[in-house]
Amino acid sequence: MLRFILRRLLQMVLAFFGTTLIVYALMFAGQGDPIQALAGERPVTAAQRAYLTEKYHLDATGVGGFFYRYLNYLGGLLRGDLGQSLTGRQIGDILAAAWPVTVKLAVIAMAVTILVGVTAGVIAGIRRAGVFDHATLVLTLLVLGIPTIVLAPLAQYFLGVRWPIFPPTAGAQPSLWALLLPGIVLGSLSLATALRLTRTSVSENLRADYVRTARSKGLVRRRIVGVHVLRNSLIPVVTFLGVELGNLMSGAIITEGVFNIPGVGFNLFRGIRTEDGPLVVGIVSVLVVVYLLSNLVVDVLYAVLDPRIRYE
Repeated sequence: MLRFILRRLLQMVLAFFGTTLIVYALMFAGQGDPIQALAGERPVTAAQRAYLTEKYHLDATGVGGFFYRYLNYLGGLLRGDLGQSLTGRQIGDILAAAWPVTVKLAVIAMAVTILVGVTAGVIAGIRRAGVFDHATLVLTLLVLGIPTIVLAPLAQYFLGVRWPIFPPTAGAQPSLWALLLPGIVLGSLSLATALRLTRTSVSENLRADYVRTARSKGLVRRRIVGVHVLRNSLIPVVTFLGVELGNLMSGAIITEGVFNIPGVGFNLFRGIRTEDGPLVVGIVSVLVVVYLLSNLVVDVLYAVLDPRIRYE
C-alpha cells in the first residue's frame, strides 16, 4: 500500500509541474505585451507595470527567460506567495476569505449527493424495473437536461422570491441556511449522475456470480446486499464522488454568481470579468492543487475498496 501511495504521489508531482507550466505558458502565449495581456483592455499604471515586471520577471527574455520566469513563479507558488491582484489586494487574502464559503457550499452539495443520490440509487438498483426505479430515471433525466445556468435562476425565483422558503441571495457572511438552496442547486447534477451510476452498479452486481453463490449458501438478502454488493458497487461511485468534490470546490462559478456568494468561483468570475490576470492565474493554480489532491484521495480509497488495484 505504501508503494502504491508513493507511486501516486510521484505522478501527482509530475502532473503538478505539467499543469502549472501550461497555465503559466497560456498566460503569456502569443502576446506582444505580456503586461497588457495580464490586464486585458484595462489601462495599466506605471506602478502596476513596475510591479508586474518585477513579480513575473518580465525583463528576462527568450526561451531561457521564459523558464526562468516560470521557476520563479513556481517558487512563489510553493511558498504560498500568490502575489497581488491588479487592485493591489493580496490574492492569498482573497482566497483565505473565499475558501471557507466555498467549502461549506461544496460540503452541502456533496452531502445532498450522497444522502439522496447514492441512497436512492441503491434502492433503485435493488428494485430494478419497479415504479421507484422508473420515476428516478425520469427525474434524473430531467435534471441532467437542465443546465445550472438555467436551474439556478429558476430555483432562486420560485424558492427564494415567489415562495420565500430560502433567502434569495447569500450575502457577505452567508449562514448555512442561506447556503442550503445554492448547495442543492450545485449538487443537483452530481446527485443525478451519482444516482444513475449507483443504480447501474448495484443492479449489475446483483446479477454477478458471487451473489448467486452467496444465495446458494443460504445468506440472507440483507447481508448479501449490505456486505458484498455495496462494497463492490461503491468503487465507481467513490471515484466519481472524489473527482466531483474537486469540481464542486472550483466549478461553482454560476451558482455563486447567481446567489451572490463570495466564494472562490465568484472571485474567479470577477477576475475574468474585470480582466485581472494575476488573480485568475493565482486562483487557477490553487485549483490545480485541489484537483490533484482530490484525485490522490480517490486513488487511495479505490485501493482500499479493491485491494487488487494496489498490485497493478
